[in-house]
Amino acid sequence: MSTAKSQTVSRKLLAGVRDVMAGEGSAQARLDRTTGLIAASMEADVCSIYVRRAGDVLELFSTQGLRPESVHVTRLRIGEGVIGAIAARAQPMAIANVRNHPSFAYRPETGEEPFHSMLGVPVLRAGRVVGIIAVQNREHRRYADEEREILQTIAMVLAEMVAGGDLVSRDELAPTEGDALRPLRVEGVCYSPGLGIGKVVLHEPGFDIDHLVAQDPDAEVERLRHAFTAMHGQLDTLFRKGPLVGGEGEFQDVMEAFRMVAEDAGWLRRIEEAIATGLTAEAAVVKVKNEMRARLGSAPDPYLRERVHDLEDLGNRLLQHLMGAAHHAAEDLPEHVVLVARNMGPAELLDYDHTRLRGVVLEEGSATSHVSIVARALDIPVLGQVPDVMTKVANGENIVVDGRNAQAILRPSEDIQQKFHETRRANERIKAEYVQYKDLPARTRDGVDVSLLINAGLLFDFDQIETTGADGVGLYRTEVPFMVRSQFPDVDAQRQLYERVLERAQGKPVTFRTIDVGGDKVLPYWEERDEENPAMGWRAIRICLDRPAILRQQLRALIQAAQGRAIDVMFPMVAEVEEFIAAKALLQRELDRETKRGGLLPQTVRCGVMLEVPALALQLDKLLKRVDFVSIGSNDLMQFLYATDRGNAHVSKRYDILSPFALGFLKTVRERCDHYGIPVSVCGQAAGDPLEAMALVGLGFRRLSMPPPAIGPIKEMVRSMEAHAVAQFLGSLFGMPHASIRQRLRGFARDHGVKI
Repeated sequence: MSTAKSQTVSRKLLAGVRDVMAGEGSAQARLDRTTGLIAASMEADVCSIYVRRAGDVLELFSTQGLRPESVHVTRLRIGEGVIGAIAARAQPMAIANVRNHPSFAYRPETGEEPFHSMLGVPVLRAGRVVGIIAVQNREHRRYADEEREILQTIAMVLAEMVAGGDLVSRDELAPTEGDALRPLRVEGVCYSPGLGIGKVVLHEPGFDIDHLVAQDPDAEVERLRHAFTAMHGQLDTLFRKGPLVGGEGEFQDVMEAFRMVAEDAGWLRRIEEAIATGLTAEAAVVKVKNEMRARLGSAPDPYLRERVHDLEDLGNRLLQHLMGAAHHAAEDLPEHVVLVARNMGPAELLDYDHTRLRGVVLEEGSATSHVSIVARALDIPVLGQVPDVMTKVANGENIVVDGRNAQAILRPSEDIQQKFHETRRANERIKAEYVQYKDLPARTRDGVDVSLLINAGLLFDFDQIETTGADGVGLYRTEVPFMVRSQFPDVDAQRQLYERVLERAQGKPVTFRTIDVGGDKVLPYWEERDEENPAMGWRAIRICLDRPAILRQQLRALIQAAQGRAIDVMFPMVAEVEEFIAAKALLQRELDRETKRGGLLPQTVRCGVMLEVPALALQLDKLLKRVDFVSIGSNDLMQFLYATDRGNAHVSKRYDILSPFALGFLKTVRERCDHYGIPVSVCGQAAGDPLEAMALVGLGFRRLSMPPPAIGPIKEMVRSMEAHAVAQFLGSLFGMPHASIRQRLRGFARDHGVKI
């Protein structure tokens, strides 16, 4: 089918469906007429419409071609059968021989035996599958892309009918009254720490589109382009006057990446193509938004998902300009606001009065998403990955966001609210108490000094060096600025960033970990690879040695940024001594290059390794003759040591770093480093937990690197303990066969006045 012909068919079919929808009769009768109309227009032997009901069940609501008695009888769960697979993936499927498909599920009551080929598309409403339209033919037929587009356009119209409550009551999927009134605790992932209490404001840009079918496509395209221009003007004003004006580094990168998405002509062209099928500008924007969310929203690459959120933000802005919808006025907001959303773009967050924001709760999101980065800059707690939270709260309800414990309390009772207010006030008092430790040494009661450093990835983290009195930066994650950019930064861009990093450190040491991408950290402009086990796949130093230009450019930028200052360079995910030798050789080549061009060399360059792979720990005697320092990455090391996916809730807490075996392993590493005179530190979750840090100090570690908020609690703990006493106690436990000695250590701390 040619494009011109498909557009003609689409427009005629849209007009017919519009007339049916506006006609007389019950919703069921109108749906049945629509099914017959689609089958006739698309020359299909069967057209069936399934509607999603409570319990994630797809019910056959109407059919032309299957047995009538199967209507309201045939049901498939999400993921069951080909229809369920379309719903689970939220993507169209075209199959020449459906009975041979691995997802095929036979339903004898439908009488579908004679029909071989199938084309099915999801009916999407606000990014959620609310139904399925499917056509079938007797012959083994390959459906054209144009036919898929036609069916998706019709699905757009049907979504409004389903959402209108004529077929399935809107209340069917809503929580019961009793559930809606009870307090409820929900868990998620902390993307920005803190504690916030306020009123729920649901961020759900809803638009009631009255006119779906266009009378004059050319006029709709003109309206779209005017709205597109107005949207850009609004964005320019927002970025010029927003609360982050004057920010640097990653904030500018976030805004620039967002701006580049806004200027991308590709998604605008897709909207114009949707208008050409017969939709109004508003309906076309919604159609493309839904398609992009369905196609990329479940992608394993978090940065592709982030692009979807940016496009949704921009799509909502286009709709606002097309429909004349107002933005969130300050006077319409409660004094204390907690935003609850499926997801948000960074500009959407900036639309709200940030002085009233007390927290954000997202159904989706990620720690490196643009909205999380902006929220951290504004010191707003963010909780993400909270399933279905938007269906569990209503506008104006009270909510508590507890970032530290990665939870939110919906509709908290008065006593719960009071407790959280007390906790917040106590946290403020504790923070004030930590300030008194800022200029005091992290020295144990028996005179052992411990160096406390921060982990950093964004420039605003460096403010915490002064605030907490940290001794420097034990881990600077150089990949984080790469993640928020829309293209790979060249040497000059990296040099400028590293210069700012060293300046913000104010003479204190910074350990630069070379770029650690791959695995679950795929850059938006990076070649996408499908790996079954990405954590142990092509990542970090493995990528850099296979693509040495990447590492050489980064090392060149670091050398040039030093400007006579000392720098520490650390290579991640090293499994073989030979890998470290190869990486160090690239560093030496860049130093030689800078010497030849007459550049100013760093005062000193120390070259170290991050110990994350257990295999490297078995090569310490060979390694320690060649490195200047070692940093133990406790998170990945424990994950690989126990073959445990720390992101899997079923096993992540099954094994404990506070076990005799794990602690003995770490002690052996520390002893070998001491034997060779090589400084060794621990960075990761263990270093920032007071109880685990107490054990590390007892094992003999004297350098710990942790998230900035942990510096105060860890310093308080160190100053309350005796290293020798902890070491002796640990020595008495190493022979135990237990999987964890956590409770014994907790009891020791309590009995000896160690503040954990």
